[in-house]
Amino acid sequence: MRAPYLPHTASPAWTQPNVFPFSFTIMDQTQTNQRILVVDDNSEAADISAELLDLHGYQTAVAYSGMTGLDAAREFQPHAILLDLGMPGMDGYQVAAALRAVPDFDQVALIAFTAWGDVVTRQRVISTGFDEHVIKPANLERILTAVRNALAKRSEACVASAS
Repeated sequence: MRAPYLPHTASPAWTQPNVFPFSFTIMDQTQTNQRILVVDDNSEAADISAELLDLHGYQTAVAYSGMTGLDAAREFQPHAILLDLGMPGMDGYQVAAALRAVPDFDQVALIAFTAWGDVVTRQRVISTGFDEHVIKPANLERILTAVRNALAKRSEACVASAS
């Protein structure tokens, strides 16, 4: 049985020094204090997304359902959440709505991460309070750009509401 969410703190062995007999940089491993929660019922997709974000210096945790995503958000206190929309039980829209209803999560950037890219989905993503919408499959640069943009938008929104 899998834990409801798992913080990703250990780097894969192949990113550790002296694993390869030659030196090269795998990816930008600049450390940041920004935490990203990945919520996706496809555990492989969630784990891979989290590992890639780890390699770019983010602290990550994963949850494999909407309900465990809400619990993980309360415990992990992420700066951003990469959130699948089409999950059984509590879907991504419901998770986003629940988070947006709690003032403590106003500053959390929400990124819809889904295979759905039709006009109705895009409109619903905006009206539910997401900051970005990434359509799967997405390359790493698109995901990183969406994370940076969502964090910037949420930061600007919090500054504007404070003044």
